Formats: sequence, structure tokens, C-alpha cells
Amino acid sequence: MPVRIAVVFKDRCQPKRCHLECIAFCPPQRTGTEVIWIDPETTKAVISEETCISCGICIRKCPFDAIRIIGLPEALKEDLVHQYGKNAFRLFRLPVPKQGEVIGLLGPNGIGKTTCVSLLSGEVAPNLGHYRRKKAYWEEVLDYFAGTELHDYLAKIANKKLTTAIKPQYVDKLSKIYTGRVRDLLTKADKRGRLAELIVSLDLASFLDRDIAQLSGGELQRMAIAATMLKDADIYFFDEPSSYLDIYQRLQVAKVI
Repeated sequence: MPVRIAVVFKDRCQPKRCHLECIAFCPPQRTGTEVIWIDPETTKAVISEETCISCGICIRKCPFDAIRIIGLPEALKEDLVHQYGKNAFRLFRLPVPKQGEVIGLLGPNGIGKTTCVSLLSGEVAPNLGHYRRKKAYWEEVLDYFAGTELHDYLAKIANKKLTTAIKPQYVDKLSKIYTGRVRDLLTKADKRGRLAELIVSLDLASFLDRDIAQLSGGELQRMAIAATMLKDADIYFFDEPSSYLDIYQRLQVAKVI
């Protein structure tokens, strides 16, 4: 039997700028059943998935396009790995990293690829749906994954026995974080003695001596990929490594990875 998840995009929901159409036009709400309310702490709409009838009226009436009702197989309720909040994004299941192998995550925007990277790299600990918790409960997480391929990997992450290197998703922000020449940044990042090799394989020579602030999106992308590869780590994550690159450059990056 399918289940439905109500999602409220907090960045779009603006109760002070609308007439609360989601509440006013909700059929159960109009008959006295509480379905939608404004959270006094976040000042955003909250939808009860227990009383929501998934009629879709709130989706059509919201002037800011802030509501979605998503259908999911009921079986996935048992595989919830991480949730950001009530009516917020939820991730079901995780891919299993394997030594010596390259694993690719493909899918549309918003499907959870970056969240997978955050969880598998240890930047964020899985909360198993307990989104109100403010700290990591690794013992509970490891109990949950006991007997699975992920258990040993997550145990090493929890105990900081694995080092990770992450190529960030939004490379266009790098010029606001780092200053100076590309060569200086990559030389500092080079812990494996592979800079000369990557200059050739990623075609970096043409902008090595330019200031980072002057780089195009594609140049920032190749610089970020190189900087990540030059780090000495056990596992490497490349979030959106093909953005800003043409087809030839994408093939170059794929070969190097």
C-alpha cells in the first residue's frame, strides 16, 4: 500500500505574505480536523501526514509553490536513514563504498546525492529519522546497521579511522573562500606528489598562474577536482564533478577518477 509524504519547502513558505490558503482550503481542516498549522518556532507551515488526505488542494492554492505531496512505497518506511525535519527531505538507504572501486550516484536534483556524500564522509551522522536530536548517536546507528555491509564502514567513520577528501558541489563559491594563485593552492594541497601528473591529465597548465578569482566555472571545477585528488585520504568524494565541463573535459575527469 503506498504512503504519502508531505514536504514543505521552508525557504519558500512565507505565511506573513499570504492568506494561509493551505489552511483555509484544506477539506479536513474545514471540518475541524487539524492538518496544517504554523509552527510558532519556525513560523513555517507544518502538515500532519496522519490526517492529510493528499487531495492536493494546498499544492495548487499555495502562492509560493512551497508544498509537495510525494508518494512512496510503504516498504521504504523501514529503511529511513536520515531526515532533516518534519515535512522535510528524507533519505532512504545508502550506497555501500567498496575499497578500490568507483561508485557513481545518478539521479535528478533533490534526490539525495549530496546527502549521501555528507553521511558517508562523516560530515553528518545519520539520525535514522530522529531529526530533533542535536548530536550524533553513533552507537544506535551502528546497531541499526549491524550485520550489513555498511556497518564496518560506518564504524570506521564514527571512530575516525578513515580519512576523507570531498570535492564540494558548488565550485562557484570557491573564489569567495580562497585567494591567490591556483598553483599555490594546489602545491599546498599536494600531499601525494601527484601535482605534475594532474596538471597534464586535467589540462591545468593554462590557468595555473592565474588568480582564483579570475577563473571560469570549468576552471574552478578542474582546480577543485585536482585539489581533492592531491589530498592523502582513504576515500574520495566528488560531488557534481561534471558541472561546467564540456564533454571532452568530462571524459578527462572520468578517466582520472
